[in-house]
Amino acid sequence: MHVLSAILLAQTRLGGDPDAGGLPGSRALQSLVGGIAFWALLAALAGLIISAAVWALSSHGGNYHHAGVGKRGTIISAGAALLVGAAPAIIGFFEELGNTVR
Repeated sequence: MHVLSAILLAQTRLGGDPDAGGLPGSRALQSLVGGIAFWALLAALAGLIISAAVWALSSHGGNYHHAGVGKRGTIISAGAALLVGAAPAIIGFFEELGNTVR
């Protein structure tokens, strides 16, 4: 059955190109995703500031356990901001990679 469907798809040359206006509500969904990305960057910024402060104060106070927690939080917050900012490029890369499959 899979072979038959593959042959039919190959013969009809079905394809799909992303179309922002293809469905109603697409603009609202794009706006929602943009708002979520904004809030995610705000959360990453707050996490970075708080974690860096914990790291600095704990190192100064000699509390190496909390200094490690602050260091880990700083790295995680920076990585989260990197992923949120790079998300469109990452999705675009894999979409282009998927378009090369024949």
